[in-house]
Amino acid sequence: MTSDENIFDFQILRLTNVFYEHYDKTVFPEILLKSGRSYNCLLIQSRYGYFICIPYRSEINHPFAFKFKNTRRSKKHNSGLDYTKIVIIDKSQYITSKSSIIDKDEYMKTKRFISTIKNEAISYIDDYVNHIKGIKIMEGKEFDRKYGRSTLKYFHRELNIDKV
Repeated sequence: MTSDENIFDFQILRLTNVFYEHYDKTVFPEILLKSGRSYNCLLIQSRYGYFICIPYRSEINHPFAFKFKNTRRSKKHNSGLDYTKIVIIDKSQYITSKSSIIDKDEYMKTKRFISTIKNEAISYIDDYVNHIKGIKIMEGKEFDRKYGRSTLKYFHRELNIDKV
């Protein structure tokens, strides 16, 4: 993939108020909402017809993330992209039409490692779907550790997971 192609692989946006009205924090507690505003998210198109929205976070204290190294913020915080808080988007009204602004060095790391981030995010989602569908079952503690606080449980319809 050339660097020109990377530019079109992702956008950095925010979720809209419409999204938060449909996914109210009291019903969907794992979805991130920061003092009445949404997080900046890396938006990636999947091969399944939906978008994957991965939030940028200042503090991530688990391994299920792409963690930034040697960025200004990462020197003081455990910043990165949190796979456990992925949101699956299949409606354009859920994402803003204007780009969000993030730290320049984190943007450059995102751009440089977009293929890795995309592959890790899709793998995180695929492992969840395969477990729920009974295709590749994880041991209970492993599944709980990896997906216990995940938002993916809210997106079974978008992920085409039959009712379990």
